[in-house]
Amino acid sequence: MLASRRLVVVAVILGTTTVSLNNTSLNPALPAFIEAFALGPVMATWIVAAFMVSMGMTMPLTGYLAQRVGRKPMYLGGLALFIGGSLLGAMAGSIAWVIAARVVQGIASGLMIPLSLAIIFSVYPKGERGTVTGLWGAAVMLAPAVGPLCGSLVLQWYDWRALFLVNVPIGLLALGLAVNVLPKSEAGAAKAFDLSGYLLVAIGIGVLMITVGRLHDLQALQDPFNLLGLLLAAFCLVAFVRHQLRHPAPLLELRVFALKGYRSSVVIAVVQSIGMFECLVLVPLLVQMVMGHSAIWTGIALLCTALSASLFGHFGGKALDRHGPRGIVCAGLLLTGLATFALGTIDHDVGMLAICLLMVVRGVGLGLSYMPVTTAGLDVLPEALITQGAAMNNISRRLLSSLAIVLASLWLQVRLGNDWGSAHAGTASAVGEVFIATAVLILLALPFAWRFPLSSDGAEPGSALSEHRS
Repeated sequence: MLASRRLVVVAVILGTTTVSLNNTSLNPALPAFIEAFALGPVMATWIVAAFMVSMGMTMPLTGYLAQRVGRKPMYLGGLALFIGGSLLGAMAGSIAWVIAARVVQGIASGLMIPLSLAIIFSVYPKGERGTVTGLWGAAVMLAPAVGPLCGSLVLQWYDWRALFLVNVPIGLLALGLAVNVLPKSEAGAAKAFDLSGYLLVAIGIGVLMITVGRLHDLQALQDPFNLLGLLLAAFCLVAFVRHQLRHPAPLLELRVFALKGYRSSVVIAVVQSIGMFECLVLVPLLVQMVMGHSAIWTGIALLCTALSASLFGHFGGKALDRHGPRGIVCAGLLLTGLATFALGTIDHDVGMLAICLLMVVRGVGLGLSYMPVTTAGLDVLPEALITQGAAMNNISRRLLSSLAIVLASLWLQVRLGNDWGSAHAGTASAVGEVFIATAVLILLALPFAWRFPLSSDGAEPGSALSEHRS
């Protein structure tokens, strides 16, 4: 039994890591697509944006579909769809087909990622989940740092088509393993599909992500099309929340946010995600523009965070199982916040060793808090709502992280004007200010961690949800 449970984790990690690596490995290939299809920069960005938008619009469906057809068939279908999208991309003869392939891959990813944690939870009881989800989180956190390196190496010897083809044998291996080891899951009772709710959330997420992707500078905020997009997205998302709270069979059970453990876990996960993604913008500016080092040092600094986060994610999961979330998550937030604050205030003549050490400390903090708090938050949910809980966690993280990156970029442009992206004295102070603001945001999440329930509190889910339904 123990061996079969481990094989379930291996199968899920293999599938989700393939998805994560594929998404980030395509980033260094954008110039190759531009050259191959004579693209402008806007069309080229759709190679990444199509994936992100389609994934965000699919995630709200995972809970309903998993309940309707079962988790295993859904996960296998998503993985098969991802392999099909990879084949479509490898055979694409135009940019339209490349973007179509990325949409298919995004839909598959939106189905697989929330389901992966739910499948792991189905074979491990509370008290043992931290260790295994620590392994899952280690692979997922390492992929964004390793992906661009893998993509660059593939492009050294092959062309962009190989970035799609490389998914096929790994995906087939993951599919064959998953067919044999994933636990069988029965479909639930037929449930009416909340079409109005899905249209509201899909339009809201899609329009928001497309509009946010267009906000490259302050002038973009004056574009009537962008302003209309932001207003439409806000209207749809607010209407979706109101609709879900009133609907007898909602697409997403938003009442789970009434549970203190789940609510706190999402707040902390969102804050840590904002810190992770903002560093992808700030670290290159700090290392290359402020300190004058080459791009390779940016990669090394980011890799330091990814490696230490992966290593300590496993340790954090074990600590969660033994001691509960409160202490380990507080320690992780404190380390991440202080290291981020130091990156904003450090003397820029100290050299890259100090920067890399701070990035290692950031990674340790992420490993101790990010995946453990997600696991602890999902632990308080009823079994039937874990897939929905994972989906809402993912949606919240991705939407708010995207907004935070845009706000940080706009602030940098306000501070630097037309010199945004160039090396001059003001860049150091502007980048430092965003680091400090990010650190303060992370440290403000400490009370949520400190007030986290020490036990799983099994009575909490049913009672809290029933109170809100009455």
